Amino acid sequence: MTIETAASLLRFATAGSVDDGKSTLVGRLLHDSKSVLADQLEAVERASASRGQDAPDLALLTDGLRAEREQGITIDVAYRYFATPRRRFILADTPGHVQYTRNMVTGASTAELTVVLVDARNGVVEQTRRHAAIAALLRVPHVVLAVNKMDLVGYEEKAFAAIAEEFTAYAASLGVTDVMAIPLSALAGDNVVEPSANMDWYGGPTLLEHLETVPVGSDPGHEPARLPVQYVIRPQSEEHRDYRGYAGRLASGVLRVGDAVTVLPSGRTSTVTAIDALGRGTDIAWAPQSVTVRLADQLDVSRGDLLASDPAPDPVTDFAATVCHLNERPLHRGAKVLLKHTTRTVRALVREITYRIDTDTLEQRTGSGRLDVNDLGRVVLRTVEPLALDAYADNRRTGSFLLIDPADGSTLAAGMAGEAFATTAAGPRDAAGPRPDDAGRTGRRNQGDRS
Repeated sequence: MTIETAASLLRFATAGSVDDGKSTLVGRLLHDSKSVLADQLEAVERASASRGQDAPDLALLTDGLRAEREQGITIDVAYRYFATPRRRFILADTPGHVQYTRNMVTGASTAELTVVLVDARNGVVEQTRRHAAIAALLRVPHVVLAVNKMDLVGYEEKAFAAIAEEFTAYAASLGVTDVMAIPLSALAGDNVVEPSANMDWYGGPTLLEHLETVPVGSDPGHEPARLPVQYVIRPQSEEHRDYRGYAGRLASGVLRVGDAVTVLPSGRTSTVTAIDALGRGTDIAWAPQSVTVRLADQLDVSRGDLLASDPAPDPVTDFAATVCHLNERPLHRGAKVLLKHTTRTVRALVREITYRIDTDTLEQRTGSGRLDVNDLGRVVLRTVEPLALDAYADNRRTGSFLLIDPADGSTLAAGMAGEAFATTAAGPRDAAGPRPDDAGRTGRRNQGDRS
């Protein structure tokens, strides 16, 4: 049986500063790729006419909230699904205003490509650098620099080249090497779906051509298997009295009947004896399939445990992480929080807020002891129970987590796991922190104090 990949599906996000034209670009992409239903287009035409516009305002295809239409800005993340003969797409149109930077984290957290828009008249601005830094921290594999509104600078190659050079150099300093720069005009449709007749000096692909051909997905066979247990299935019937299955969605890798797995955080080992998918047995399963796994041994496995193949992470209680603070309430040192990792939620303590990252200069700002909304920073956490964390740099799915307010259940921060610490009575031994562009290494080297 061959392993199917997700190469036919691309999840991507758009980002950029206010008024760079993100919603117009998305609307143009949907319109020109024939992905807009007739009634949707008629509604946009009516809304545009009522505002005195001669042509349809394609931004209205994505700006769905009333406040967005009234203010002419994107506030929430707008998700759109569309398809071409070559590929299917899930698009997240994220806000550009600095106030809603946290929403970009939401949209880009599962993206394999980020389109960062720049107004050709303004060039690279602070919000452009902030979005590039977030894409780097989230380990988004591919970045497209869309230099928009080229019609307003006379389609000059010089203007495009200067912006592309500056952004590419900044992205390289963040560790992002795969950058495709495309000059376009979302309003006029230049280089969005169809090649532009106004920029014959550009010989690269249109935006849609690049989206259709960029390599995406990974071979699950090259990743260690990770199955967070969501539910334990034990049918109460005479026919299935010996059935005990562990259901969940494979976060990464491949599981086969006969594979050895470790149950974390207990560390007990067993062998996969059966795999059930879609109501029938199978010999193999791969991410991101939802499956039920049966083991050879009667182990104590419950929701929140992780079935892992080698190399399995060592459970830790003390580790560093890069976080983006999402809540209006600041995050302080000493805060008691809930930490949700895959299907497991545990109590945790914010032991240290080591620094805040200045996304404009990438400098580490120390001393404040707090993170405000939209801040990116490095924290040291201690959990009450051990967690089987991979490094985010190695596995985006099992290396990410959320910090939650235990009082009201609101999300405080999104985190990317870094290095684990061997602990002492005085706390974690941490001589030096990671680079701001490094989400950290794995907790496989040192096992945290379980006392």
